[in-house]
This record gives sequence, structure tokens and C-alpha cells, in this order.
Amino acid sequence: MLTFDPKAISERENYKLLIGTIIPRPIAFVTSLAEDGTINGAPFSYFNIVSSNPPMISIALQRKEGRMRDTAKNIRNNREFVVHIVDDENVEAINKTAASLPPNQSELEQANLTLVASQNVSVPGIKEAKVRFECTLEHAVELGEDGNIGVDLIIGKISMFHIDEEIYESGRINQVKLAAISRLAGSNYAKIGEVFSIERPK
Repeated sequence: MLTFDPKAISERENYKLLIGTIIPRPIAFVTSLAEDGTINGAPFSYFNIVSSNPPMISIALQRKEGRMRDTAKNIRNNREFVVHIVDDENVEAINKTAASLPPNQSELEQANLTLVASQNVSVPGIKEAKVRFECTLEHAVELGEDGNIGVDLIIGKISMFHIDEEIYESGRINQVKLAAISRLAGSNYAKIGEVFSIERPK
């Protein structure tokens, strides 16, 4: 068994250990609204459920050389955003939005994604997703070490679920029809693959 002290290795080495071991990771495609009205869209794989009562999700947005990402700025300023689940039909287009563009240039146009109006928030979503969550900012937490902020942790409360009727069956989501894509390390992604069941002990 190899042992690594995170303080004795580089940030990049820590990153590789984390993304290579904490797999698979769900991918959140997040749309947010800039102050000038630009719709920003970006994928993030540091993403998960926080609570079902009330329904809340978390997204961690890593800073680049200490600079806050456009998505984090927009969410903190506007306090609204939309989260979409990345699936096998939209992953190619959403991958294009990962390009680094100026804050006033929309990644959605470059990826040819279609905007759709939200019901409860001012930020639109994208039509190409089978699942989208309208969210309001619950908490924004700056995390770091030795006075250096390295990540903006966003906790969002879901104010509206939008679920494609084809994947919704008797109150549950059909995982096969959703066909969610997960993030691995490097340029690698994964589909759901083999599914098995284990009953929890009584």
C-alpha cells in the first residue's frame, strides 16, 4: 500500500489521486446569468446531493490560480442557477462548453445548445437535457488553506424539477432511459454499465 501526505505533494498530484479514485462522478451542467445578461454554461463533476428535505445539491467550483470561476461569480451575484444532468445524447455538445471563453461570450452558442425559459428563476436552462433543476443559492462557502481560497462550494436549493416524461415511471426515474454519463479521470467518461442489487439488512 502506497502512502501519500497531501501536504508533501503538489496540488496537481492531489488532484490526480482524487479524480482517479473517487469514480464515477455525476456531471452537473450549470447555466448561470452574468451581470451583462450573458448566459454562462459549464460542466462540473464535483457535484452531489446534499438533502432531500428540502431538496438541495452541492457543486464545488475549483478556482484557477485563486481566480473565482464565472459560474461561481454569477451564482453569488444573481443567487439563481440551473443544473442539468449530462447524458449520452448531450455529452458531446456539453463537452464543448468546457472551453475557456471570456465572461461576455456564451459557451451555449458555441455548443449550439437551445435555451428554454425557467419557471421560478431568471436563468434559462437547456432543452437538450432530460433533467434540469431550477436552483436558488442556499450557501456559498469559500474553502482553502493558509489564507488561500481554492474552491467555492455552492449549496443550491431546488425550486423546480423538470423531468422528461420518457424517463419518469410511477414516481421513479428509469436509469436506462436517462443514460447519465459520469466523469472519470483525464478525458475518460463512463456509462452506467452493469447494475446489481444488494438488499440492506433489516
